[in-house]
Amino acid sequence: QVQLVESGGGLVQPGGSLRLSCAASGLTFSSYTMAWFRQAPGKEREFVAGINWNGGRTDYTGSVKGRFTISRDNAKDTVYLQMNSLKPEDTALYYCTAGRSLSLRANQYWGQGTRVTVSS
Repeated sequence: QVQLVESGGGLVQPGGSLRLSCAASGLTFSSYTMAWFRQAPGKEREFVAGINWNGGRTDYTGSVKGRFTISRDNAKDTVYLQMNSLKPEDTALYYCTAGRSLSLRANQYWGQGTRVTVSS
């Protein structure tokens, strides 16, 4: 049974930083593309960042480029999202996904999400 467990969310002031983690189990982690999606209140779920199996390819949605960094540690079956210079519009429930696809937006499996609130 595949499980993706996110952690690291919380309340942060504008301009601050957070690092989200997603621990995976029940799958051969190094064979999967991993990604982060988010859903803000009243909005559609959107792609944030994706990373291929060995970290050699990454992709980001335009609004987070230069501020967010996705990375992975295949030895720990964990993917990370380092979020810097956070803005109120980054407030959302952040989901970790995994998928067997060349697309960096692969999302066959989903975690339960971790909430990020950016507010002063």
